[in-house]
Amino acid sequence: MRKWVLSGILASEETYLSHLEALLLPMKPLKAAATTSQPVLTVPQIETIFFKVPELYEIHKEFYDGLLPRVQQWSHHQRVGDLFQKQNLKVRSTKDCKDQTTKYSLEILVLLKDTEGHSLSHLPFQDLLKHTPSSHPDYPLLQDALRISQNFLSSINEETPLRRQSMTVKKGENRQLLKDSFMVELVEGARKLRHVFLFTDLLLCAKLKKQIGGKNQQYDSKWYIPLSDLTFQTAEEAEPLAIPQVPDEELEAMKIKISQLKSEVQREKRANKGSKVMERLRKKLSEQESMLLLNSPNMALRVHSRNGKSYVFLISSDYERAEWKEVIREQQKKCFKSFSLTSMELQMLTNSCLKLQTVHHIPLTINKEVITHGWYGTCPLHYILHNLYCTLEVDSFGYFMNKAKTRVYRYTTEPKWNEEFEIELEGSQTLRLLCYEKSYNKTKLNKEDCESTDRIIGKGQIPLDPQTLQGKDWQRTVIPMNGIEVKLSMKFTSREFSLKRMPSRKPMGVFGINISTVTKRERSKVPYIVRQCLEEIERRGMEEVGIYRVSGVATDIQALKTAFDTNNKDVSVMMSEMDVNAIAGTLKLYFRELPEPLFTDELYPNFTGGIALSDSVAKESCMLNLLLSLPEPNLVTFLFLLDHLKRIAEKESVNKMSLHNLATVFGPTLLRPAEKDSKIPTNPTQPITMGDSWSLEVMSQVQVLLYFLQLETIPTPDSKRQSILFSTEV
Repeated sequence: MRKWVLSGILASEETYLSHLEALLLPMKPLKAAATTSQPVLTVPQIETIFFKVPELYEIHKEFYDGLLPRVQQWSHHQRVGDLFQKQNLKVRSTKDCKDQTTKYSLEILVLLKDTEGHSLSHLPFQDLLKHTPSSHPDYPLLQDALRISQNFLSSINEETPLRRQSMTVKKGENRQLLKDSFMVELVEGARKLRHVFLFTDLLLCAKLKKQIGGKNQQYDSKWYIPLSDLTFQTAEEAEPLAIPQVPDEELEAMKIKISQLKSEVQREKRANKGSKVMERLRKKLSEQESMLLLNSPNMALRVHSRNGKSYVFLISSDYERAEWKEVIREQQKKCFKSFSLTSMELQMLTNSCLKLQTVHHIPLTINKEVITHGWYGTCPLHYILHNLYCTLEVDSFGYFMNKAKTRVYRYTTEPKWNEEFEIELEGSQTLRLLCYEKSYNKTKLNKEDCESTDRIIGKGQIPLDPQTLQGKDWQRTVIPMNGIEVKLSMKFTSREFSLKRMPSRKPMGVFGINISTVTKRERSKVPYIVRQCLEEIERRGMEEVGIYRVSGVATDIQALKTAFDTNNKDVSVMMSEMDVNAIAGTLKLYFRELPEPLFTDELYPNFTGGIALSDSVAKESCMLNLLLSLPEPNLVTFLFLLDHLKRIAEKESVNKMSLHNLATVFGPTLLRPAEKDSKIPTNPTQPITMGDSWSLEVMSQVQVLLYFLQLETIPTPDSKRQSILFSTEV
């Protein structure tokens, strides 16, 4: 076997030598012509094209001449390890190289016979070492040669990332990659997935595609703008923009499919099935993730070139939009000259993107167990700002959503937010904080599509790691951002624990008390707390962006909870002075803390089974019969809430809350059973993880509520619904 391996190495060396000889043939006449009055190539050009070819030939010829007789005169005890040692693969320090234009010594070029980009971790004599007994005299020599080579490769790998972040352009200037990301471009009303590269002197938009019949990827250039020619367009400067919206139901269907495919991948891993099955599942998963990324973002970022062309990207986060603008504007301070690339230069730049890119995959997260965490913080300022507030964003399935907003502080030099929020996360990995200065004179500020007229004055972000933050103690951190220092404390709580229904210890209160007990005590059809919250929200919260989705301040919610529990007569005055998101949060908390869900533990399995029926007629009959089987206080309260949520959705163009968004918020709150265990039937041969189980159950709860929200009317016997809703007792 040792001789067979060496024969392969010998054949490879023979081929390589023939290639070097072919290069040497034209080199001599070209060098001779270089000294004449009409040279074909200059001496520096020849040295560049044929860099170290004669030296490489001599080293490999010496190795070949030494190895050939040993293979021809083979014996079991033959040694060859000394020949590999003679090739001296030690790396010279770049500091020791006299010629700084060639960072690596000749010994490196001896080893780098493979095309750059291929794996160099496997060396020829590694196979030889495998088939050499440890007692063989050649074994220590081969081990030493392997050690030298691996040390050399490690040093090469350490320098490669830095080297690949830049490329040389005209006049020896260095073009570096500053930022790259997958983004969605709006092209003639259609969404297109792009990979955008920001270099030190230009912005390049490219499309990633796979080569036909091969696994290697490549980029196609779509357009580029020199940074000196780039400006950011506002809505007033451009034509009205129509962004194609994808229904929330379709986005939710993609999330469900992603969750199901991830579950299948996990099951295949546990079952140790074949790689072909895993490859097929991962391909489907990648397709679904790409579709979700393509259809999710709706926030416009317009860029304009001085040649008159404009381009629009769709992103999901105000943070991300501000980040791109900041990096580009900062770099524009260093760029003064406009330029154009030849087709060859553009092609070379586009080809380099595969090596230069820092983002290799679509940035979607695994839908792990859904968790919640509380947050509070203070914000001392280093200079005076007026009308200041912060918002919090977290990622969900790879794109970011606004989850909370602090109070607005006006005309103060030291605003402090001792506010606490509870935020639901879906496999989230990052929390982003943006600080705004609120503007009340909106006519003086440019307003981009879907962009707040309020000015971002600072931003920062921190990773969310449940493993390190899931203790009893609050974990404190500081986010510095543009002269503003925000102090946060965070704590994670598992969804199973945070949503556990607990009976109240205050028998005369309303939170945690059975709804029939409360309505009987109040002599009403709908609990007072529900009526008061809905009335206040309809008075001043119908057009609030993200109403019911954006978290209210936890301290305000707790204050309202105490007021309702103690039958405080001033509760209506308190509500009128509080942020409407806190009132929405109080209503959600009331339903979440009911000892039994509004749809009852007994009927819950029937609702989740009914929504899964494929026959539409059978489904409607089943769902309506189940609804009308609810206890009267539950039914009346639900119908009262249902009418309100439909009115909220009528303002979707302003508040961004569709029926599906509302179902996502209220579904688990109204249906989640009191018991710990899931009611979703599973196949015992295909176990589902706790995270997957929660995800599937929540999706079922959302679908149940969405079904009733989408029904135009809910027929009830003898106009029972109308008499209930318009009763003077309500």
